[in-house]
Amino acid sequence: MEIPSDFEIARRASLKPIVEVAEGLGIEEDELELYGRYKAKVSPRVLERSSERPDGRLIAITAITPTRFGEGKTTMAIGLGQALSRLGARNIVVLRQPSLAPVFGIKGGACGGGYSQVLPMEDINIHFTGDLHAIAAAHNLLTSMMENHIFRSNKLNIDIHRMVWKRVIDIESRDLRRIVAGLGGEMGGIPHESGFEVTAASEIAAIHALSMSLTEMKRRMGEITVAYTKEGDPVKARQLKAEGAMAILMKDTLKPNLVQTLENTPAFIHGGPFANIAHGCPSLIAIKMALKLADYVIVEPGFGADLGLEKFCDIASRVGGLKPDLAVLVVTVRALKSHGGANSKGLKEPNVEILRRGLPLLKKEVENVRAFGLPAVICINHFPSDGEEEIEAILDWCRAEGVPAAVSDAFLRGGEGSLEFARLVVRGLEEGKADFRYLYPLDMPIEEKMRTIARKMYGVSDIRLLEEARRSLRRIERLGLSGLPICMAKTPLSLTDDENIKGLPPEGYVLPITDLKPSTGAGFIVAYCGEINTMPALPTTPAAEVMDIDEEGNIKGLG
Repeated sequence: MEIPSDFEIARRASLKPIVEVAEGLGIEEDELELYGRYKAKVSPRVLERSSERPDGRLIAITAITPTRFGEGKTTMAIGLGQALSRLGARNIVVLRQPSLAPVFGIKGGACGGGYSQVLPMEDINIHFTGDLHAIAAAHNLLTSMMENHIFRSNKLNIDIHRMVWKRVIDIESRDLRRIVAGLGGEMGGIPHESGFEVTAASEIAAIHALSMSLTEMKRRMGEITVAYTKEGDPVKARQLKAEGAMAILMKDTLKPNLVQTLENTPAFIHGGPFANIAHGCPSLIAIKMALKLADYVIVEPGFGADLGLEKFCDIASRVGGLKPDLAVLVVTVRALKSHGGANSKGLKEPNVEILRRGLPLLKKEVENVRAFGLPAVICINHFPSDGEEEIEAILDWCRAEGVPAAVSDAFLRGGEGSLEFARLVVRGLEEGKADFRYLYPLDMPIEEKMRTIARKMYGVSDIRLLEEARRSLRRIERLGLSGLPICMAKTPLSLTDDENIKGLPPEGYVLPITDLKPSTGAGFIVAYCGEINTMPALPTTPAAEVMDIDEEGNIKGLG
């Protein structure tokens, strides 16, 4: 069967005016800022006036350790929302905003797929409501003010060799990872090393997703550490008097973006921090607003349970006072075969034996969900290449382990293809009582927090701090930041720091911690495991090469 492209499916969809979608949630027209007919920003007043309502049930959609292909978490989250609506349940899907970098690089789109998409997908994937552009502008304004301060007087005694605040751009470019700025003679600035990161890696993107008000966002931006003095003291954005102007650029970004799915169910798409360098979750304000407007709220943190779900629970939920009720683990046949040792050519060939070798990883991720006191439901994202025996092998394992599981055909059949999955989730919420808890207390020493995450989430035997990390740890402790949560930065493709190690870590594996960086505005400590790149590079054949637009504005090749 020939399947239309995501873009073709999206173009054939019949969208409701976003005012009607909002009305179905009880959002009034004067609480919307329209961006055309099919997308809008929602005023924070909605959260204020609905504060006395009870919260809906919070469902986190996560996955096993993914492959480079992605395991379809977004598609499954959207399919679940569409299916719940078919069952008469009022729900909202809350997703992160796509970054232009992967859209034009590897992914070509990030709005779900097939018959489980959020729309209008071309707008969401490209400029949307301008939130990421505002983040980039605020970030680069702070960079300019820091450099201008150094050029004019440097009263703060900033050490140009210890400037940690770079620039950002939302397009992938390997040539901009490391640059020398300030060339051009006496009036060209003071030459210094710098570089670019992708916009979603900016600390401001993390701050945006964690802030509940403009005042809080401005305070957090003022606390950003941009550099260190020659004496080793941190220099904050507020010392450069930058946070007021940055807040002006960011003032509209705080309002959640409302769109709809292919089946006209509501979706908030708001916040887009990277899930390896930051906490990788949609905005707290969108989640908390959704909890007041719906009976079920479906949230998708980035990457697998070992990485994205851990940060959602230990960072975002801690900051926002959230208590998830259940976690869904998305699993695919091809991912289990990849972690079982299959090469790329063998992923589409039925092989139950190799698949079974990948099942210990699934067991580990179920344990990771339960470590937070959450009931787990497994969703098998079905692909046409999956063998019936392979699907049955996963279901047999789930029955033996006592883990509820269902197959979802959300990609091919939308909400209808996820009805069994949706019923299983509702049953899990009714029967399984969550006892939500964090993985570690904040007063635990920094090194022990990292060790706890590494041992419990990744299954490694221990961690090892390299010399640079030791120096950073001493500085962080001296600055009185030991009480912050930890944001682990590592490859999402492995439980270790090496993306080539599939499945469970080798016995006795020690995870290297290469460096630590306090994100003082966002309020967490980033722990780097191995080489972490915050500026991706375009692949051999970028997705942008197959994209085009005609005179009437019709786009092709996106998605």
